Amino acid sequence: MSHEPNSRYIFLLQIASVAAIWAFVIGISGWILHLLRLSHRLHDVPSASIGISIVAIPVFLTGASVLTYVFVGLQRGRPAHGTDHDGEES
Repeated sequence: MSHEPNSRYIFLLQIASVAAIWAFVIGISGWILHLLRLSHRLHDVPSASIGISIVAIPVFLTGASVLTYVFVGLQRGRPAHGTDHDGEES
């Protein structure tokens, strides 16, 4: 039982990490899309903006998705609270 507050703290840090990466990805993607709209509105050549967005947005989304997938997978593999690794009451 002495590990429960520590594991709860680690779990909250993991949730904060996943939330932070998604906030980062959404923010960067929104900023890149804003630059695309701005270049179109200013009648600028959007080739660099389109090239960056075609590469950057999927890379960021993939990275955040992999982090979330790993986090959820690790949580599924954890034993339930109050049990040891064999599933028996501690």
